[in-house]
Amino acid sequence: MRKELERYFRKDKLPHIWCPGCGHGIITGAVIRAIDNLKLDQNKICIVSGIGCSSRAPGYMNFNTLHTTHGRALAFATGIKMANPELKVIVLTGDGDCAAIGGNHLIHAARRNIDITTIVFNNSIYGMTSGQYSPMTPKGAFATTAPYGNIDRNFDLCKLAQSAGATYVARGTVYHVPQLIKLIEKALKHKGFSFVDVADICPTYFGRKNKVPTPVAMMEKIRDMSITVKTAEKLSAEELSGKIVIGEFYEENALEFTEEYAKIIKTAQGGK
Repeated sequence: MRKELERYFRKDKLPHIWCPGCGHGIITGAVIRAIDNLKLDQNKICIVSGIGCSSRAPGYMNFNTLHTTHGRALAFATGIKMANPELKVIVLTGDGDCAAIGGNHLIHAARRNIDITTIVFNNSIYGMTSGQYSPMTPKGAFATTAPYGNIDRNFDLCKLAQSAGATYVARGTVYHVPQLIKLIEKALKHKGFSFVDVADICPTYFGRKNKVPTPVAMMEKIRDMSITVKTAEKLSAEELSGKIVIGEFYEENALEFTEEYAKIIKTAQGGK
């Protein structure tokens, strides 16, 4: 780690307690590098998390941070942004935290187009609570709660966010780190609800249960499964099966919620 990045960490909280080979540290590092590249004011950033392995990240990060209840990170983040619109509010969440109990909050934060950046640590499993399957666990994959294979269909979080109203939507991976940093930078600069889904790895539970023996093998699998948005456009649905499509999916300039709400306050106070 570059010496100048140390100021973004609470060094007294390190070393972290993530499992060896976990991809969460890679995503956390990408967030830190994106913030540093953009020269954002450290004191005007608030990072919010819910519950899960990913939600430990803000505890290591030297910003205004809030560790909230399961699935409610976006609800708390909405309150923070409404109370102080000048803050750059970032939500770090896992696939279970965001797509399961927090799914309704995701939909409505996107619908409002509130200026929050949401980054999903998507390792396709509930890692902190012993490896139950999540809404993002692929059909047929194994988990502690799916010992004979998961029969649920997973869904595309990026398509969900876009259809709900998010105005910046992208996906990166823990293998393609330079691209991931750039995607997070774009998300942070965007005015409105921005969403970055990150294909992540959990060697302890997902890898072990699904016979991907090492973190390196999991990273190689992500590499081999990943294709760009442009490549995906040329493929059939059958050819896309099992692929991870990465890159920018959608960007739009639209009215942002806190700015619209400020107009209502001004009108209510007798302004024009």
